[in-house]
Amino acid sequence: MGQLEEASDADVHGTLEAQISSPDDTSEKSRGVNADKPNPGDTWDWDSDPSNPYNWSLEQKTQQVMVIGWAAFTTSVGVSILSPAHSAFMEEFGVSSTVAILPLSLYVFALALGPVAGGPLSETVGRYPVYLGCMVFGTLFTLGVGFAPTFSGLCILRFLAGLCYAPTLSIAAGTLNETFQPVHRALPSAIFILTPFLGPGLGPVIGSFVVNRKGWRWTQWTQVFMAIFTLIQIALSRETFHPVIKRRRAKELGIKLPPSPPISSQIRLFVTISLLRPLHMLIVEPIVGFICLYIACEFATLFSFFAAVPLIFSGVYNFDPESSGLVFLAIVVGCLLGTVTVLICNIFLYLPKVAKHPGSQVPPEHRLYPALIGSIGLPIGLFWFAWTARADISWASPVVAIMVFAWGNLCVFVSTTQYITDVYQGLTVASAMSANGLARYGLGAAFPLFTIPMYTKLGIGWASSVLGFIAVALLPVPWVFFKMGKRLRAMSKYETVEI
Repeated sequence: MGQLEEASDADVHGTLEAQISSPDDTSEKSRGVNADKPNPGDTWDWDSDPSNPYNWSLEQKTQQVMVIGWAAFTTSVGVSILSPAHSAFMEEFGVSSTVAILPLSLYVFALALGPVAGGPLSETVGRYPVYLGCMVFGTLFTLGVGFAPTFSGLCILRFLAGLCYAPTLSIAAGTLNETFQPVHRALPSAIFILTPFLGPGLGPVIGSFVVNRKGWRWTQWTQVFMAIFTLIQIALSRETFHPVIKRRRAKELGIKLPPSPPISSQIRLFVTISLLRPLHMLIVEPIVGFICLYIACEFATLFSFFAAVPLIFSGVYNFDPESSGLVFLAIVVGCLLGTVTVLICNIFLYLPKVAKHPGSQVPPEHRLYPALIGSIGLPIGLFWFAWTARADISWASPVVAIMVFAWGNLCVFVSTTQYITDVYQGLTVASAMSANGLARYGLGAAFPLFTIPMYTKLGIGWASSVLGFIAVALLPVPWVFFKMGKRLRAMSKYETVEI
């Protein structure tokens, strides 16, 4: 992601600047209703052009935030909204407990693969067609899941639904960057980052009530209703990808654009940026490799809760399906607290560093403050959950433990993502983030498949402790990068910041 934007943006913008230049200083206001269509004789300035998303009204920008927020929520709620249907699948289709987890795991696995093609495609045809196409086809496959007569058909359609929905998560960051200047990006970025975490937390809550009262197929109708609302929001939105907008402006001005790169070059670039380089960075780049491992393990732990929580709270505390679903509100509360923590660290720890170094970039290691705090919360939450989920201890204790884990998980994810973005430059950032997505969703798809057997054989205490020991083993990752990040950046085989 980002590769076609840099090339296209430079070509189109440079061509327009070169060909549309004259001493005519006629203002856009003086052109009245034609302000959006500058005359070829006028000086054209992209920075002040009304079609530039940076110059849109607050209402238009808010609309774009609603689009990416609802799209991310619709996609992420689909991960877990079917998790309360585990027993229903076993009864209706006659499958084992482990096999009944497949619809969840296949959807998550599809989220790892979808952005591979969706990201580059959005930088060829624009963001708007990708949002629209992905949401339409994802909704059709979700509709198919609701009508699926066989378990194998259900699994295939769930995978295809996740594959189509997935790009809406990967291109949202680009939409934000193209709509808001960096100084105004903090709040909309926080909203976007929060929505994909709220989806998995609220999915089981919604799903438990729907499955218990209407049947599991209604979980899919519920997601379809959300998708229809998202489609309405998309229909009211506009294209944000700058090169596409500039090409349209060039056509309005009658300017001949440079020829597009050959298809072979675009395919080669796609294979390099989206496939080969992410895998290479996972192996040879310590920063990318260890952060991806850390994020992947904690995301996988989060997804394992979708199988473990109903098992534990129904078996230990005799919760009914709806009450077990309500337990997942702890994840929502933890994510909200994590968002507040990230914003507080940004205001009181990171921005003062920026103020002390005006005009220069702050070392990326200062992005890690939330991760340093959150890394401690992760094992605390998991061990707390492990040894208090007992009949002689109130159910409230393990619920609060889940909240602590979710808080730490969001802090670590947001902080390390910002760190990677600041460390690498140019096209390398896209590859690093692609590696991150492949790792976290790939491992996240695998963990739920062995969660129930692990808890059944090891017991609640030791099974949860295994996850806690993993969190302890990976706890030093952000601390080591905070201390040795500059030295590791200097050793990198890729382009990194030098400060």
